Amino acid sequence: MRITIVIPTYNEAENLPRLVSVLFALPLDLGLLVVDDNSPDGTGRIADELAAVNPDKMQVIHRIEKLGLSSAYLQAFRFLFDSPVEVIGQMDADFSHDPAALVGMAKALETCDLVIGSRYIKGGSTDLDWPVWRKALSGWGNFYARTILHMSLHDVTGGFRLWRRKTLQSMPLERVKSSGYIFMVEMTYLAWCLQFKITEFPIYFAERRSGKSKMSFRIQIEAAVRVWQVLWGYRDIHSNGQAARLGGQP
Repeated sequence: MRITIVIPTYNEAENLPRLVSVLFALPLDLGLLVVDDNSPDGTGRIADELAAVNPDKMQVIHRIEKLGLSSAYLQAFRFLFDSPVEVIGQMDADFSHDPAALVGMAKALETCDLVIGSRYIKGGSTDLDWPVWRKALSGWGNFYARTILHMSLHDVTGGFRLWRRKTLQSMPLERVKSSGYIFMVEMTYLAWCLQFKITEFPIYFAERRSGKSKMSFRIQIEAAVRVWQVLWGYRDIHSNGQAARLGGQP
């Protein structure tokens, strides 16, 4: 099963070389697509150097400015739709997502359409050194989003995922409008409404090893407001999905 992992980057020069080395050591048929937003620290140049050493396994998309997480993923998805890759993955560049978990996630994908690396199911956890306020914020964010959107999933905000390419291709990605990390919630909800089979795989979410977190108060506020917009924006698909689950007609 050919897998390509999409890694959006902005100032990840310290992390990227080590991450690439670890990923290519996994017992998987794995490729990488780095989407760099013109990082001032030279991440894009480093990505090019790594791709030159691994020309059959790694590609780089350079963007002229910081355009954000959601647009990086959407551009990468569309770039990969014409490739022979069977699985498209999402993960952070900062080692908060353990690359080794991809082996189990790939196995889980054999029986579903989307695998979400979950911090909030049995066997999953978050960094022991996280302050209480951060754990509370993360837990509340998940509870808030999944309650409003009526999803019986535990981790709808996490960014460690494996998708079947055909699943992503069949989704109306042109309707996805979120920026920042609420993008993860919107994509989850869209897949949920379309009744794709979603599996949660337990992961340990670690604090980043190097570099600076991209999370901000503005992003958190956007997420809180945008959840309601997502609920309203997909009411047509949600209604059809509800009818199908109940065995009725849309």
